[in-house]
Amino acid sequence: MTSLTPISSAAGADSNQVLVEANGSTRTLILNRPKKLNALSPAMINELLRLFIAYEKDDEIKLLILKGKGRAFCAGGDAGEGSQTILNEGWKVGADFFRNQYLLNYIIATYTKPQVSLLSGIVMGGGAGVSLHGRFRVATNKTIFAMPETALGLFPDVGASYFLSRLPGSYGEYVALAGARLDGAEMLACGLATHFVHSNRLLLLEESLKKVDTSNPFVVCGIIDQFAEHPSLKRNSSLNRMEIINRCFSKRTIEEIISALELVASNLADEWVAATIQSLNKASPTSLKISLRSIREGRTQTIGECLRREYRMVCHVVRGDFSEDYFEGCRAILVDKDQNPKWRPPGLEQVHDDAVKYYFSRIDDPQWEDLNLPTRCSHGRNIESKL
Repeated sequence: MTSLTPISSAAGADSNQVLVEANGSTRTLILNRPKKLNALSPAMINELLRLFIAYEKDDEIKLLILKGKGRAFCAGGDAGEGSQTILNEGWKVGADFFRNQYLLNYIIATYTKPQVSLLSGIVMGGGAGVSLHGRFRVATNKTIFAMPETALGLFPDVGASYFLSRLPGSYGEYVALAGARLDGAEMLACGLATHFVHSNRLLLLEESLKKVDTSNPFVVCGIIDQFAEHPSLKRNSSLNRMEIINRCFSKRTIEEIISALELVASNLADEWVAATIQSLNKASPTSLKISLRSIREGRTQTIGECLRREYRMVCHVVRGDFSEDYFEGCRAILVDKDQNPKWRPPGLEQVHDDAVKYYFSRIDDPQWEDLNLPTRCSHGRNIESKL
């Protein structure tokens, strides 16, 4: 018996932004803002948080499936609308949004029951946060993944400093700084996805998962394996350029990374190298510098430590303490769509080490407090260690 119920803690127009489909001991959560490419609103985040917490306590529920309605899984947080709200109502609104989002990311990362995310279509920003921390991430031939935050004056957050820093070599730095787009085969090859299933078999996989009556991850994995395949990388894939990526993106500073890429470009006519340099030159200088430090610090931190640090960073961003690039990026890319942000400061040389360090510090404001994450243990061990 299947029931499809719109559930939300918000009323009115927001009430159907997360749909819940019940099949035996499986619950399918459907992100339902297809016209907005399922971008996460505050109501969606609050509802997902409520549902994840409730389902973890319910012994009758064994498996969660997460998917998006329409042609996207989730294009991220609704940054265009969110940035305007912060400008109108103050930084605290933004801080509260990110606090709830990061708490949801942490609950997912430390969840005691298996979550299968069906990553069909666009998976960006906040969409990665609600999926990549889960145990099973199924990419398809229609998947498009990116963390495009440096082009928006932000930085790859939602725990990205954890999952990107654990990619092979310096691939995480490349993906984070250049806002690189990856397809499903690339997500599988680098480890962001656990499986690849062709889109024409996705519904069959979903129907099989709905019959699951166990939380045993090996059983769930066995079912996905029956539908999975190992696609070949395209010839022009960035993963075929790991030697260049490791040589250039392992450099200590952004300036040195760009110089190394320019040196490669002077000796090699490669469209990929030229496009990567162009992406870095178009991004917010402040965003590039704090993103690089964030990824590097994340490499030795737990998911909880990454999220707590990212929360400090994002609060400095929404307060506009050093730079207001986030609001300018959202204006240029998402609101006015002139694609021509005016970054301040405009050059890398004007973003000094002290300014970068400032983003990682506590905020001196009586209205602010650090991100407080719950202690979550399973079978006598901190379940952060499962990641």
